[in-house]
Amino acid sequence: MVVVLLASMLVFAGIRALPGSPADAFGTPSTPATFAFIQHKYLLDRPLPVQYAKWIWLALHGDLGVDERGLPVGHTIVGRIPVTLELAMLAIVFSTVLGVGAGVIAAWWQGRVPDYVVRLVALAGLSVPGFWVALVSIIVFAANLHWLPASGFVSLFSNPVQNLRHMILPSVVLALGLAAVLMRQTRSAMLDSLSADYIRTAFAKGLSPWRIAGSHALRNSLITTTTVIGLELGALLSGVAIIEQIFGISGFGQLTLQAVYDRDYPLMQGTVLVAATGYVVVNLLVDLAYSLLDPRVRVAGASQ
Repeated sequence: MVVVLLASMLVFAGIRALPGSPADAFGTPSTPATFAFIQHKYLLDRPLPVQYAKWIWLALHGDLGVDERGLPVGHTIVGRIPVTLELAMLAIVFSTVLGVGAGVIAAWWQGRVPDYVVRLVALAGLSVPGFWVALVSIIVFAANLHWLPASGFVSLFSNPVQNLRHMILPSVVLALGLAAVLMRQTRSAMLDSLSADYIRTAFAKGLSPWRIAGSHALRNSLITTTTVIGLELGALLSGVAIIEQIFGISGFGQLTLQAVYDRDYPLMQGTVLVAATGYVVVNLLVDLAYSLLDPRVRVAGASQ
């Protein structure tokens, strides 16, 4: 809550520091009297602390104001969040499968060919810009091969098949960079686990390699992996703007960019506040997930 409150203060102060007036978001007033009316109606003629207190009070009650078109900001955001949430969740699924699987392979065959290949691919995934991968994927899979659509969005509820076809490319592009990070973190955590005494005991008992890697080493490496996934999910929810813009997806990220382009102050405040809140909530859920993944966390919490 404190983090969200501080973020809201930074958002409010940062937008007020931009050139011009927030009244400009409601169009160019035709007369000074109209400008003065807008200033008074939205408390823009009051001191900044009063403006902030009014805004945050209404935001806590679900009222984020109206945008330059006269539409409720909260309603506009709620309509865009499911699109970005679906895109982010698909990216998380793809990146987890690719990144964790590759990390386990690299750790198990440390110093051998699979390890070098996986690390090289991960380095490429970290180095290549996402927008370049997005453009190349559109040229290859949409323009040349005609396997997938190049842009647009279809609702999951109206046509699940077409929805998946439209979301595969952008979600995979988003997943590649995250998969590279997950691979590196999973590999490092797995190497620590594989050198532990309980792993040597498991080998001595004659357990199968796949059971040792999956049930023992990987499970104890999931704390690090979960932390990375949680941080990246929070970042994805607020950082998919470029990918949504390239693929023509009307999601939360594209809405944020549009608010900046249009200098729509109420919409900018609302989108950034929602993004900050989502980031905090995701990290809180990650902290709660620790106790499910590692019994030692539950024991430590109970003892305190």
